Amino acid sequence: MKNQKWILFIVILAMIALSAAFLAGLRKNPHLGKPGIRGEPIPGSVNMNLELPAGVLDYISTNVPEPAVVLGYLPKDSSYVERHYESPESPIPIEGTIVLMGTDRTSIHNADYCLRGQGLDPFAKSIANIPIAGAEPYILPVSEWKVSGTFQQPDGQSVKVNGVYVFWFVADGDETPEHFKMMEKIATHLLKTGVMERWAYVSFFSACEPGQEDATFERMKKLIAASVPEFQLPPAAK
Repeated sequence: MKNQKWILFIVILAMIALSAAFLAGLRKNPHLGKPGIRGEPIPGSVNMNLELPAGVLDYISTNVPEPAVVLGYLPKDSSYVERHYESPESPIPIEGTIVLMGTDRTSIHNADYCLRGQGLDPFAKSIANIPIAGAEPYILPVSEWKVSGTFQQPDGQSVKVNGVYVFWFVADGDETPEHFKMMEKIATHLLKTGVMERWAYVSFFSACEPGQEDATFERMKKLIAASVPEFQLPPAAK
């Protein structure tokens, strides 16, 4: 009986070692999947030129150069785009961003860390569905977070700022509004196929007055619904 226990123990250790070696090999030389968003490949690089649509509804938009803090924070094989949207409907702009991972999945970070690092604390989290029109309409599930923070002004006064943060993750033939679900999908797909799914983290943010979060989200939904077909591949085309 003791010999059988030792044999079982050795077999388990061998299986763990083989699995670890397999996963290490995948991490070192992963086969990267296709993205679920549109973009132009950069020759000789895994990076891509991404674009958020310039003309959406009645919005006037401006492309925002990649901030130095983003350049220093994201892995070098990340692709990034940011656009600033302004509308006659409201004086408060909406910021849209896309981060596309390369072989380093740490490009796609947890939204909680990102927001709290900028002084914004989520106080209400929910999942919302946004109808996306097109040849084959579909429903896009997104995370809708209401956030708030207090910031000190140059004159020393403190100002409370509320806002709405909307985000989701998309890969080739796959999407989810949840960060941990995306991480689970990456691991499962990698183990099953040896291919690392190439996920993009899409987000939109708008500040607002306290109590105006729902109205702000309704305004954001219209922009998202109109812009998504321009940069995100529909399910049938993935």
